[in-house]
Amino acid sequence: MDNQFPPRKVPSFCSFRYGLSLLLHACNSIIMSQRMCLSLTMVVMVNSTDPHGVPNSSTEENLDVIKNPVYNWSPKTQGIIFSSIFYGILIIQIPVGYLSEKYSIKKMIGSGLFLSSLFSLILPMAAEGGEVWIIACRAAQGVFQGSALIAQHVIWVKWAPPLERGRLTSLSLSGILLGSFIVLLVTGFICQSLGWPMVFYIFGACGCGISLLWFLLFYDDPKTHPCISVSERNYILSSLHQQQSSSSTRSLPIKAMVKSLPLWAIVVGTFSFHWTNTIMLFYTPMFVNSNLHVNVKENGLLSALPYLFAWSFGILAGHTSDFFLSRNILGLNTIRKLFNTLGLLLPPFFGLCLMYLSFSFYSTVVFLILTASTGSFCMGGLLINGLDIAPSYYGFLKAVTTVIGMVGGLISSILCGMILNEDPESAWFKIFFLMAGINVISLLFCLIFGKAEIQDWAKDRQEHTRL
Repeated sequence: MDNQFPPRKVPSFCSFRYGLSLLLHACNSIIMSQRMCLSLTMVVMVNSTDPHGVPNSSTEENLDVIKNPVYNWSPKTQGIIFSSIFYGILIIQIPVGYLSEKYSIKKMIGSGLFLSSLFSLILPMAAEGGEVWIIACRAAQGVFQGSALIAQHVIWVKWAPPLERGRLTSLSLSGILLGSFIVLLVTGFICQSLGWPMVFYIFGACGCGISLLWFLLFYDDPKTHPCISVSERNYILSSLHQQQSSSSTRSLPIKAMVKSLPLWAIVVGTFSFHWTNTIMLFYTPMFVNSNLHVNVKENGLLSALPYLFAWSFGILAGHTSDFFLSRNILGLNTIRKLFNTLGLLLPPFFGLCLMYLSFSFYSTVVFLILTASTGSFCMGGLLINGLDIAPSYYGFLKAVTTVIGMVGGLISSILCGMILNEDPESAWFKIFFLMAGINVISLLFCLIFGKAEIQDWAKDRQEHTRL
């Protein structure tokens, strides 16, 4: 076990692999910004949700319509437009997860980010063409965003030493949370000062710039990168010597995967993670509006704050997990279960505190932030666990578990809407109790069946490669 990891360690702070994680962090921030900005711009894009509500000043109103074109889309049409991006993401995830182990990750992520940014730039023009065009634009954007988000996980099979997987993956994935914070914070101000089309132009242009940096700086393998130092290259390759994945064209061991309880533990945990995360993503502004009675700008700020804390908790989870592992404080299996427990148990716990212990404005805000942000501790647990049990098939497993997780998110979103529609008075109690039940059951399954070592069905491929 001692010679599994190299004795000499290259510091990560100024290393190329750390810079790569920061670059992915920026990619994820832009992707999430492009995905979420429509939910806020829709407020000024549609007549019925116009926040100004002042019809008297005709000159000012005409200028505002030029800056913020308005459309007559029904709530049903708006819902279809919102969800269209997820159809594209769902369709592409599993094919990309499979192909990412066979084709260039550099091209898949770079082209995915660039094309998503291109569709962001043309979205205002698509909106002028009507709802069919904007739905098609968002669905296509979802395809390219899904490609970039899934393909990136395979990077760490070749670039992340085992003792640094937690910090590198959590740093890159936390860009999703930072992007959510940024878009909630600035979109309202951009709409008000420059007009809602500028939101899509700004985030689209930023995405094009970052995709150019990606093509210039990233290489699929540290072996071929011209800028990485010799000591860092040797450190990465030696630390991954016994776990290096292969480009073998052998078929996937589907039957073994289906029978694998550690894999099912990841699936179940991911389902409940997305269940909770989607509720807090879509319904936090509604909760703030109905319980705290603040204006739109304050609502945007309060809805953004949980993502800033989630971003911090995600990075903390990755660094802490690596610290425990490198100092031999805890075993890898214990570390994964610890962060699964924090990430699945704390959100419903604070959700129930939000219902029963929040007696003032500030206590409500604190419990709301903790409910929406503590789920990111899963970045040190189930969100990286697939790399522990089957690095050779990580791309495919990540795609499958993410698709199942997104199904859980869609179900929770629909169910919460039904609960709020039928019983507004006690709806939030029911929502948080249901969340607690699902998370506790999922956590028990993860604690009982979860593992953090390479499974036999994943070892076969590696042993075949070394022969």
